[in-house]
Amino acid sequence: MAAATEGYSPTIALDGARKQRGNLTQARIRWMILGVVIGFMLVGGRLVQLGMVETDQTIEGQARDVITATRPPILDRNGLEMAVDIRVPSLYAEPRRIIDVEEAVQKLRTVLPDLSETWLRNRLTGDKGFVWVQRELTPAIQDQVMRLGIPGIDFITESKRFYPAMNEAAHILGSTNVDNQGIAGIERHMDTESVALLQELGLARGNALTPVELSVDMRVQHVLHDQLVDAMTRYQAVAAAGVMMDIYTGEIVALASVPDFNPNEPASALVKDTFNRITSGIFEPGSIFKTVTIAGALDSGAVRATDQFDARYGIRFGRYTIDDFHGKHRIMSLSEIYKYSSNIGTIRIMQAMGKDNFRDFLGRMKFDQRVEFELPEMRVPTVPKTLSEVGAATASFGHGLSVSPLHMVTAYGALVNGGNYIAPTLYKRSVAEAEPLYERVVTPQTSEVMRYLMRLNALEGSGSQMNRAALGYRAGGKTGTAEKVVDGRYSSSKVTNFFASAFPLDNPRYAIVIMVDEPKAENPQSGTTAGWNAGHLTGRLIQRVAPMLGVAPDFSEALDRQIVPPALR
Repeated sequence: MAAATEGYSPTIALDGARKQRGNLTQARIRWMILGVVIGFMLVGGRLVQLGMVETDQTIEGQARDVITATRPPILDRNGLEMAVDIRVPSLYAEPRRIIDVEEAVQKLRTVLPDLSETWLRNRLTGDKGFVWVQRELTPAIQDQVMRLGIPGIDFITESKRFYPAMNEAAHILGSTNVDNQGIAGIERHMDTESVALLQELGLARGNALTPVELSVDMRVQHVLHDQLVDAMTRYQAVAAAGVMMDIYTGEIVALASVPDFNPNEPASALVKDTFNRITSGIFEPGSIFKTVTIAGALDSGAVRATDQFDARYGIRFGRYTIDDFHGKHRIMSLSEIYKYSSNIGTIRIMQAMGKDNFRDFLGRMKFDQRVEFELPEMRVPTVPKTLSEVGAATASFGHGLSVSPLHMVTAYGALVNGGNYIAPTLYKRSVAEAEPLYERVVTPQTSEVMRYLMRLNALEGSGSQMNRAALGYRAGGKTGTAEKVVDGRYSSSKVTNFFASAFPLDNPRYAIVIMVDEPKAENPQSGTTAGWNAGHLTGRLIQRVAPMLGVAPDFSEALDRQIVPPALR
């Protein structure tokens, strides 16, 4: 009040302006804080929103972990690699990031000229975030594409299956598709077991998986495949196949069928006639089935190894007479019936057993069901549920029913290993692991006689061609020549030949079945029956693989004398 008295502006006016500026500043601060809070709220809200969005982890409908997953290596019984994964680049595009589609198409086709221009243009057009362009390329092509500098084009590293032995074990291994999933063979079986689950869980991505060990011996597999390919030329055959099994463990040591395919090129498996004849082919086995008939009759007690049978005349069924191919037409011993492959004698033996008992024995040997085995490529045999008189007669010598070579090798294994049926397997299995799985199908005494008959046939019968090629390895077996059905009738000019065998018969370990489809005579001095082709091939095979398997040659005749059962000495 004193300043106002002396002519100064009133103090109250100065206080009002300061107060106004203070109020304005406070208001600005409040608005600024509000703005910051709203900004934080917006950012936070967006972050929460983004956190709730599920990111698409698939690539064209497939889970990324599955596509980029690895598979376990597959090894043979000696640790040799049969299938491995290799890392390969695959080309993909993000169409929404491609600036000039036409330029991208023209540039890519300078490196990948096989790509259709129209297909590629359609592929790169649109707003998709991922499309495959071409998978499983080489690093060199990857470098060339990267040098093009096309926006929206990149690579992802995938696993690709590689089979070092190419065709040699094709029907065992099968193959995988472009997503590295098993589609055939043991690869497909592995997926049904555990591999697919590991891939689905993501555990098969970037992790080394425990190798899978098979029972196959790639040394033996190579020799078998080589002999089958040779047979195609040597006998001008349309196909050939073979399988070898350890008779005590059921382990498949080798299995091949030609024509075959290259598992590195899965599409080659679609070529006609490349199917696996050992498991997915069923055939009339011909006379190799006589071994089964005689074993069943001996085991039933209806006949003895010392019995004789009337084979002087053919056996009539209505208007038809069943006779022998090279008939002796006399009284024959059981051993002679086997050695000379007499149809008449085999029918007499089956009739002594009885057709119903014979049919029951076929069931006991599992000829009327699918073989328990890992490969998915399998056909069910065709064996009548009941046998008529004539049906039982023809079945006794391997006609009127169809089974796979895998059925036959499993049966032969049981008939020479002491009488125990053991299901075959492609996985390693010790004798101790196999024994609890044994099913007794014939007695040890019957098995002993069958080993003698098979060896006798090698020394004096239709197996002599085989025996000459495998001297010293005490092999024995039975030939079978089955006429093929052409236009609804049996053809004498088109046959499927078999040789079923085991070695060494003084201490048996391996059973083998070889088939040669529609063989021709190798030369003017040879024939077309099974001993000349399937039998001789078996001998060549044994001669090469026996040393690999630890079977030493021994030319002592004393070993053959030991094989003869006491009752026949």
